[in-house]
Amino acid sequence: MKPFEIYDALIEGVPADIRVKSYINGRIWSLVETDADSQGIAMNFDAATRPALHGADYDGMPLRDLAALSKSWNFPEASIGMAAINAWYNEKSRAEAQNVIFPDEVNGAQDAFAVYLELARGKNVATVGSFEKAMRIYKGQCRLSVLEKNPSPGDFPDSACEYILPEQDIVFITGSAFVNKTMPRLLELSRCARVVLVGPTVPLARVLFEFGPECLAGFVITDSELCRRLAACGYEISPTSSGKRVRLCKD
Repeated sequence: MKPFEIYDALIEGVPADIRVKSYINGRIWSLVETDADSQGIAMNFDAATRPALHGADYDGMPLRDLAALSKSWNFPEASIGMAAINAWYNEKSRAEAQNVIFPDEVNGAQDAFAVYLELARGKNVATVGSFEKAMRIYKGQCRLSVLEKNPSPGDFPDSACEYILPEQDIVFITGSAFVNKTMPRLLELSRCARVVLVGPTVPLARVLFEFGPECLAGFVITDSELCRRLAACGYEISPTSSGKRVRLCKD
């Protein structure tokens, strides 16, 4: 895989005739709203990296052009780019048309960690990112390795991915890896495993299946005003109360 190939595939699917209506580049979450009445969200990184590729005002910008900023090495700008991508792919009616599994349809079994529990028993399982649910339900059920940028006691530092991921049976990767550009390498290292992308930053785009994942456990916004408030508040509050955790699985 060429490093930016996965980004280019996502950007190519975003229409050129939709424009940005408003945006929030929050400390934890970025939000993009379009003139087609859709919203997308992505995790932000509060980090001073490279200069931005674009000015600070995105209002009225073609959505595809904003989506292209997902390739920026300025992480807050890249977060806005990923939110723009999700404003297209993760819109509710579009997700439904792709046969995304909503929680009402599966009696609450939408959580990817719960869905994979039986497959994980006795296996080597890794999460890129710390997920409380995974640590709780997989404890004693499998050989779980947690890789974290800011590791807690018992975690591996994220640099251990080169050693650990090739040995796994199942790998869960946080969608925020799109923002910091580690996603292509993480997918390459996990090519022998069953791979699930997890979190609100994950685009519900079938083109991603061409790059290795078998499941996209993402997020669809259903309460736009609440999601806007959560993105703007700047606190480490999950936006999932403003929508639904969903799954899109490879056929």
